[in-house]
Parts: sequence; structure tokens; C-alpha cells
Amino acid sequence: MTKIVDYRNVEILRNELVVLKNVTFSLEQGEFVYLIGKVGSGKSSLLKSMYAEIPIAEGEARIMDFDLPGIKKKQIPMLRRSIGIVFQDFQLLTDRSVYDNLKFVLQATGWKNKQEIDERIEESLQQVGMATKSYKMPHQLSGGEQQRIVIARALLNHPQVILADEPTGNLDPETSTQIISLLQDISNHGTAVIMATHNIQLVRQYPARVMQCIDKALVCKTSLDD
Repeated sequence: MTKIVDYRNVEILRNELVVLKNVTFSLEQGEFVYLIGKVGSGKSSLLKSMYAEIPIAEGEARIMDFDLPGIKKKQIPMLRRSIGIVFQDFQLLTDRSVYDNLKFVLQATGWKNKQEIDERIEESLQQVGMATKSYKMPHQLSGGEQQRIVIARALLNHPQVILADEPTGNLDPETSTQIISLLQDISNHGTAVIMATHNIQLVRQYPARVMQCIDKALVCKTSLDD
């Protein structure tokens, strides 16, 4: 299997304070992993280090073909195009339709051909079960529907990995299980997924490998109860 992420003895700082140290883990193509830990334990910082929002202070870190400690500023847009990011608070543009939200992302990442843009938007919406919602405005959608659109947005550029930061944080239990099921299905089709969550019940319901941020360290387990 292809390694998508490979961290070795990594140290991550925020405001010159150590958030995580000696972080060592790898993620393979199509793998699904939970990232758990208390608020402030470093989950978001770890995810942000993967798309070069936070620099790597020490150690070796690669994501796809990118060397994160040595990454140049001009390489960062290419890195982020290779990663799908799913936020808890959706971050959809509220003044435009679902279609226009997705078109905006494609055009911003270099897509120009209208037919190819239309086809890619249709494919992504179909993948998340939202094919009939492209004309809707975000406020016309439920929270679960908005999160599906966010996942469709993350899939647009055929990413090798999706980083999902508390994607069920604002959703009810039934909708949360649907979103987890969708993300696991995406990983089964070859896109690696790292999902940060507080929801231990979901982790038990949909078991997978677990990484836990605790005491400035990252503990890797094959399951929650290891």
C-alpha cells in the first residue's frame, strides 16, 4: 500500500509552546483513522500541520510527495489541492448556491472548462447523495445536508486524503452516524480519511484505528479499547 502520511519524531509548536512532541505515525491509501483527545490536546494542530497551516518544528514529516519541514511557500497551494478539508462549521459561502460554492473552489484551483466543471460537481454531489440539491442555498439545507456538501467540496480535486475536523460536532446522533458511514465509504473507495472527534460513542459504533492526543504525545491504537 502507498503511504499517504508519514510522521517521524515530529514536534509541533503553537505560539512557541510545545503542543505535541515525538509524534510518529503513518497513514496508508484508503485507510480510515480516528483522532481523539480532549479540547486543547493538539488534534487541530496536528491536522493543521498536515496542510502547512502550522509549521513542523522538528522531525520528519511527509504527506504524499511533499516534505513538510522543507516546504516552500509556492508549494503550499499544490499541497492543499491534494488534501480535502472538512470543517465542523461548514464554511460554505452563504450568498451563493451549492453549485456556485463548488464551482468557486474548482475555479480557484485552476479548472477552466465549463463542461468539466459541471461534470465534476455532479460527480461529487452524487458521491455524497446530494445530486438533486445543487440549486439550493446553504440556508435551505439541514446541518447534515450542509456537511454532505462540505464533503463533496473536499472531494472535488480527487484528494488522496481527507482531514475531517469534528465533522459531526454540530449534528444530531442520527445524522452523525450517516456522516461517519459516508466518510468510511469514501475511504473504502481509496481516499484516506483522518477524522478528529469527541464522540466516543461513534468510535465504538464504527470501529477503526485510533490515534489519541494525550499529555503532548500521540498514542496509536488498533482500536479504542487497546
